[in-house]
Amino acid sequence: MDSTVDHYTVLGLPSGEEGANLTDKDINKAYKFKALELHPDKRPDDPNAASNFQQLRTSYDILKDLKARKLFDDLLRVKRDNQRRQSQRDGKRRKMVSDLEQRERDAFSSDPAAKGKEEEDRIAKQLKDEIARIRAMHAKKVVPGFDSKKESGGSGGGGGGGVDQEKVLKVSWEKIGEDYSADKLRELFSKFGEVEDVVIKGNKKKGSALVVMATKQGALATIGSVIGHLSNPLLVLPLKPAMAADSWGASKSVESEAPSKLVGAGYQAFEDSVLMKLRKAAAKQTKGD
Repeated sequence: MDSTVDHYTVLGLPSGEEGANLTDKDINKAYKFKALELHPDKRPDDPNAASNFQQLRTSYDILKDLKARKLFDDLLRVKRDNQRRQSQRDGKRRKMVSDLEQRERDAFSSDPAAKGKEEEDRIAKQLKDEIARIRAMHAKKVVPGFDSKKESGGSGGGGGGGVDQEKVLKVSWEKIGEDYSADKLRELFSKFGEVEDVVIKGNKKKGSALVVMATKQGALATIGSVIGHLSNPLLVLPLKPAMAADSWGASKSVESEAPSKLVGAGYQAFEDSVLMKLRKAAAKQTKGD
């Protein structure tokens, strides 16, 4: 008997585990159908018709015999297991060859550790440059186009491409009640002229902003006129102290000492004092209403 012949396949039946579960009825039915198809009388021109029909009969006899069929099923099972193990060995062998080839390529290429460190340093440098760019951008935005040298003691006015300090207002408020956004401040100050820019600063306890008016006249008109919400009034002061000479009279009742004479911590204390008085005055007015 040829051990390579699959007797289930000869009868046109499924092989393997599915074939082992077929009944005698399934085998008889398949044999009769196949015998009609392969009978030599129906294949007069086929020189192999007789041998094919004989193989069909042999396969049928083996599958009809319980002991022979059991041995054949065992043979098929062992073949399947061997094929599965061979496939696994082939897969492992291919992986080993692939790993070996990769190691050989790595050995002849540049040092992976050095290459990785080089990539890390390159990205770190790019990140450092981006952080520096972002910080520079935010530093410039404190007062757009403003020359820091003029703020620390320059003579003011134009020149140097910076913003005229006499058009810049420092606005302060306490973080109570309704807060102020850049859009809200722009809306309040635009009633007295065109607003070029609004930059929000401040911290958790105190809000502040720099408002850049288009003209000096517009900046002067806002002092003593822009109050904001009564529940959280605004303190509006010129960034350049000299500007207060013409406009401080409107707010002189709030504090006797003009801000042009105050610097550093003294100016901060002055601001806090005025904010406190404005808040008390607003509260009193609200209570009176």
